[in-house]
Amino acid sequence: MARGDGIHRTNARNMRLTAARIGNAQQHNEREKESYVNQDIVPERTHLNVHFKKPTAGYAEMFEQLKKDGIISTRGLKEDAFLYGELVFDVNTAYFHNHGGYDFAKQFYTGAYKSAIEIVGGEQYILSAVMHADERNRAMSDALEQDVYHYHLHVVYIPVVEKQILWSKRCKDKSLVGTVKETIQQVSMSKKWDSKPALDEHGKPLLNANGKTVLRKSYSVLQDDFFAAMRQAGYDDVERGERGSSEEHLTVTQFKVQQEQARLAEFTEQNRQQEKQAATLGSKIEKIQNQRVDVRSIKKIVATSIPFSSKVAVEREDFDRISTLAKKYVTAEKKESKLQKAVDAANKLIAKLKAEIDSLKQEISDYKSVHSKLRAAELERENTELRGKVRSYEDVIQRNNLWRFFHPLREKAVTRDEAR
Repeated sequence: MARGDGIHRTNARNMRLTAARIGNAQQHNEREKESYVNQDIVPERTHLNVHFKKPTAGYAEMFEQLKKDGIISTRGLKEDAFLYGELVFDVNTAYFHNHGGYDFAKQFYTGAYKSAIEIVGGEQYILSAVMHADERNRAMSDALEQDVYHYHLHVVYIPVVEKQILWSKRCKDKSLVGTVKETIQQVSMSKKWDSKPALDEHGKPLLNANGKTVLRKSYSVLQDDFFAAMRQAGYDDVERGERGSSEEHLTVTQFKVQQEQARLAEFTEQNRQQEKQAATLGSKIEKIQNQRVDVRSIKKIVATSIPFSSKVAVEREDFDRISTLAKKYVTAEKKESKLQKAVDAANKLIAKLKAEIDSLKQEISDYKSVHSKLRAAELERENTELRGKVRSYEDVIQRNNLWRFFHPLREKAVTRDEAR
């Protein structure tokens, strides 16, 4: 499944939600709002969103029902505790666009949902899982002059951990004190996502210089789990999300360069194949030419005139040889003609591909050049804004005669002004 169309990274985020915020998450995920702040949501495509688990009621109502049924417990929780979690899985937009779009995204997120069940600890704790297919990637759409959509998966769940309740000292049967009274599924975001010990290649905890266990942050654990699950599902053309990176989409220039580089690789490969084909055809023509009739051997054949006739007589052996050679010659001419046409066509395509390759190389160079110029212009604009702010601060200080409080800074400011 690997393809040479750039690096695509899995990205997994975990958001913590209180009871006060869960309603807004539900309205967004289930598309219950009449209008959205995000102008890239296309309501006409909302019917294409895919539910891997459709909520049977409102998120809060489902939570209360699970609590009533004894499936989860909120024993000991504070009022402002995080009762809900939301996992958001995605890969950069280009990944799905390059693989065909919507159908491929559904297939990919079917695997992602299976990993979410493992990460959460069971499908019974998932309230909703929906793939959004109605959010347009404006930058790529503008760059490619066609609508491109960013596919991603929202999974709303209840964070639970298994907790054992022990018999207390107040138990009448003293033999039971300290033993397990019951096991509950405790709602606890902090315990669900506590840091895990980092393990070495032998499965033993890693220790730092002070002998303390090295911990893997919950965010890193989530990234590892999602990436490992998708690799195991056969998606070997994705890489793990970079640590500390929050980039979700490629910029216009990055995407255009990536697309052009993919086209360049494709044309280069086509050119290589055509040159190989042309070389093969050339060898066949040379072989046929080597098999052509030797004219000098034919000239040695003696033809005797027949009296009172315009015909001539030759030896039977010579006649048979001439006949056979003539047939071979005609066949060879036909083959050579067809092969020559194929060679001409291959050479013509090779010339066209080389021109395309040169053009693409120049285009990629131009994109990269524009990207660097845009970055330089952006930095210059920021510098200009900062200089303006500094000047305004200095004017305020000057108007209020406050320089005596900034004596060391004033000397630096004067030096800076002189250097401008």
